[in-house]
Amino acid sequence: MLSGKVAVVTGAATGIGAAVVERFLAEDARVIAVDVADQVHDRAGVLPITGDVADAVTWRRVADTARTEFGRLDVLHSNASVAVRAPAHELSEDDWDRQISVNLKATYLAVHDCVGLLREARGAIVLSSSVHALVGLPGHPAYAAAKGGLVALGRQLAVEYGPHVRVNTVLPGPILTSAWDGIGEADRRRSVAATAVRRFGRPEEVAAAVTFLASDESSYITGASLVVDGGWTAVKDSA
Repeated sequence: MLSGKVAVVTGAATGIGAAVVERFLAEDARVIAVDVADQVHDRAGVLPITGDVADAVTWRRVADTARTEFGRLDVLHSNASVAVRAPAHELSEDDWDRQISVNLKATYLAVHDCVGLLREARGAIVLSSSVHALVGLPGHPAYAAAKGGLVALGRQLAVEYGPHVRVNTVLPGPILTSAWDGIGEADRRRSVAATAVRRFGRPEEVAAAVTFLASDESSYITGASLVVDGGWTAVKDSA
């Protein structure tokens, strides 16, 4: 589905990002994998970059690498994320700013430096938002604000850069990644029970949706938001 294409994936070291890297490689893409953590990749076709996606310097490096190493950029998957759980009156200003920067501003920085290459390739951008953009959950004010902003930003970018670049957004629900490591079994059971499919999602299931939106299979889809949550936002158990 991505044969011969070059992709950038952020938040690439773990979770959904790592699953997207693997799926893109399986679809014959070459991948620039960006993460703030050091990465170890033993597969051909991956070029890791260590950097903070909230820093413009990182994006200048990414764009320069795509241009000098590959001569093109076809896909941008803006996926890096950070969450600090606290109600607004207890959340520090630094924690608010960090979540907005990583979860939302990073996409602006990415587009600022990479959209020229994407336009040349008639490429695609896929943003990772969250069901937090649609449903309020206690303790996530900055995270929800950023993820909601990404949905709006995705629509705006689709209008701004069409017809040369398609832009879509995925909204994952309860996907079993390391983000759940500190969450107790009772809360896990409640989350699973709140889905229509009665289970957690897997990172590779989100990666499948991202790959579809990044590929020519979705050539007439832009400005769209695709919820990948096992029906979590569809289930309601009160009258």
